[in-house]
Amino acid sequence: MKMLFGTRSSFLRLGLTLLPACLLALFDCGVSLAQSTAEYAGATSAVSATAASQPNLPKPGGSATSTNPASDPNKPQHIASPSGPPPAVVNRKALEERAGKSPCKLLLRSTPSAAQVFLDGAFVGESPLLLMVPPGKYQIEMRGHRLEFAQSAVDLLPRETREVALSLTTRYPTRVTVH
Repeated sequence: MKMLFGTRSSFLRLGLTLLPACLLALFDCGVSLAQSTAEYAGATSAVSATAASQPNLPKPGGSATSTNPASDPNKPQHIASPSGPPPAVVNRKALEERAGKSPCKLLLRSTPSAAQVFLDGAFVGESPLLLMVPPGKYQIEMRGHRLEFAQSAVDLLPRETREVALSLTTRYPTRVTVH
C-alpha cells in the first residue's frame, strides 16, 4: 500500500512541477499572438492610410513595378468585403434621382418569382419589384436561379404606370434527343 501511495505522490510532484511550465508556455503563446495581431492591424491601417494619401507611391516593402497583389508579401491574402450599400440599391437610387417631377412606376413580375432583374444592363433587384424611373425606353432582362431567362422592351410616358410580367424560359435545354 505504501508503494502505491509513493508512486501517486511522485506523479503528483511531477505534475505540480510541470504545470507552471505548461501554463507559462500557454500564456506566452497567447501574448505573442495578441502582439502579432495588433502589429498586423497597425501595419494594415498604416499602409492603407499612406496609400490613400499618396496614391502614386508604391506600398512599403513592395516594388514599384509589382502589379500582382499575390506577389506582395505585405498585402493580406483575403477577400475584402465591399463597404457601402449593395449595387442593386445604388442603381435603384440613381434611377429614382433621375426620375424628376414626372416619375413613371414600373412593376416587374416574373414566373417563377425571385428572378434577378436588370434594367438597361444594371442589376436593380429581384422580382417582384416596383421601380420609380424617368420616362423613356428601357430594356428589361430577368434571369432565374436555374438559368431561366426573359427579356422585354418598354417605352414609358411621363407619370405612366406599367406592369410587366414575364414568364422565364430555360435558356439551355435539359434534354437532348438525337434522331
